[in-house]
Amino acid sequence: MGLLDKAKAAAEQAAAKAKEGVEEVQTKRELSQAYNELGKSAFELVENGEISDPRLDAGVEKIKTLKAKLEAEGGGAEEAFDEARPPAMPT
Repeated sequence: MGLLDKAKAAAEQAAAKAKEGVEEVQTKRELSQAYNELGKSAFELVENGEISDPRLDAGVEKIKTLKAKLEAEGGGAEEAFDEARPPAMPT
């Protein structure tokens, strides 16, 4: 196997590993989004009195506090939950 063939094989292996890495990142992002959607649904169910579990209480209170803080700062609390926009990056 010549030097060029070895370089080509190494490049193909690197491309395959990069593709696997991209697929893994995409899957992790989808998983995170699914958890986010589930959390929002659970919050809405708690707020509507449809479910109740002591394990949810701390999270619900934290969300309520953060929503109130956003409203007090002049931002709409619902703006923070726009699924069409990616999360804001710190500046």
